Amino acid sequence: MKVVMKNIQAKKAWEILKANPKAVLVDVRTPQEWAAVGFPDLSTLGREAVALTWSAEEPEAFHQALDEAVPDKTASLFFLCRSGVRSHHACESAFEAGYQNTANIADGFEDRHGPGTGWRASALPFILRPLS
Repeated sequence: MKVVMKNIQAKKAWEILKANPKAVLVDVRTPQEWAAVGFPDLSTLGREAVALTWSAEEPEAFHQALDEAVPDKTASLFFLCRSGVRSHHACESAFEAGYQNTANIADGFEDRHGPGTGWRASALPFILRPLS
């Protein structure tokens, strides 16, 4: 089955997350990236982003962890990585696993697609998440 990828910008994802308390942000980068570069801070919305590293070598483990973190297959899910590539694959994988409303944040967390793009460059809230 061909997956039609929904791509949105970080600023648009933030607006939807603010408006929809059931929407979920899934950051698929690594713990090292969250610690050194930053992790989306949704505390002003009264919730947290899901921290779930994507690995193409372990899609079953990703699906299991996603099922545990977000059991509602109808929830709006927004996938975020550094540049929009890993999140693209994670978004496709989630759709294939039965999640019905998935979108990739195409400009990613960092400013990789031009000035003022990406989560951090758009001045959206983030924190450094220490390695545990």
